[in-house]
Amino acid sequence: MAGWSDADLPRFVWHDRTMTVAVDLDSVLDEQHAGVVAMLPPDLLDLSDIPAARARLEGLLAMLPAPPPPENVTVSEASAPSLDGAPDVRLKIYTPDGLEPGAPAIYWIHGGGMVLMSADSDDLLCATRAANHGCVVVSVDYRLAPETPAPGLVDDCFAGLTWLAEHADELGVSADRIMIGGASAGGGLAAGTALRARDEGGPALVGQLLVFPMLDHRNDTASSEAIQDLRVWNRSANQAAWAAYLGDEEPSAYSSPALADDLGGLPPAYINVGTFDMFLDEDIAYAMELNRAGVACELHVYPGAFHGSNGFLPDHPTSVRWRDDEDAFIARTLHSAAT
Repeated sequence: MAGWSDADLPRFVWHDRTMTVAVDLDSVLDEQHAGVVAMLPPDLLDLSDIPAARARLEGLLAMLPAPPPPENVTVSEASAPSLDGAPDVRLKIYTPDGLEPGAPAIYWIHGGGMVLMSADSDDLLCATRAANHGCVVVSVDYRLAPETPAPGLVDDCFAGLTWLAEHADELGVSADRIMIGGASAGGGLAAGTALRARDEGGPALVGQLLVFPMLDHRNDTASSEAIQDLRVWNRSANQAAWAAYLGDEEPSAYSSPALADDLGGLPPAYINVGTFDMFLDEDIAYAMELNRAGVACELHVYPGAFHGSNGFLPDHPTSVRWRDDEDAFIARTLHSAAT
């Protein structure tokens, strides 16, 4: 390409920072996705008052219909010793009936922008995955910011992961068949915890399932500027969440994984995100950096999806494909770990 300059290369408007404008979700989403957004409170994810945002979100989630959890899954709880002298870390454990000896495990980290929700938010998801994949799912109820700033959240996640590996026998799983995963903030915490496990000789993980992960505190991508609608996860919410999470701490690769200089030696990864998610650019960039570092990373970008839309519209064709793709990765990863 001698004689070419960057200005000659084709470029999508979405990635041209000089042309970034806020996306009007009501006009770009299909009828079903737009209908969901239209029903959301206009200030749902206004994080200028975090306690009020927690109350709004909890109220909304309580109103949503939810199918009953699988009957063949037992839910129990345990506690992992904290790493910083704080109270023990609460863990929820989902165990399917008829678990085979040495079964695999999924270590799950819930979302919520580091400041919202709890492990209880993902009860149905965790129980369903335990039943469908013949595995134990352990979900960590990490402390939230701003009450607990960095590195407390990753401390809790790493403590829970260590507990899982140390108690694998009594849980009926193999310590060599643990996959880590999380959604949104949970995806970012999963990525940071995987980095820490690599660096500190923690449990060997067989895979990372990073669902629209929150990976970069800098908020300097085009997609991070484009999503400003307070009804979905948006730029101002993300800035407020990162400020609450980092507090006075300098960000590290464990708290903001996009800062990692070296991604080599991590387990294979799977990243998915929608085209109308503010994390689009940082998720694509992280997937590319993983692959450049020699870590196999499967990347899925779903046209027309916004942050969390697969949960609001589980029967939409895009959401069905999203779920099937995730389940296929889980099955491949957990199965290959046994061979």
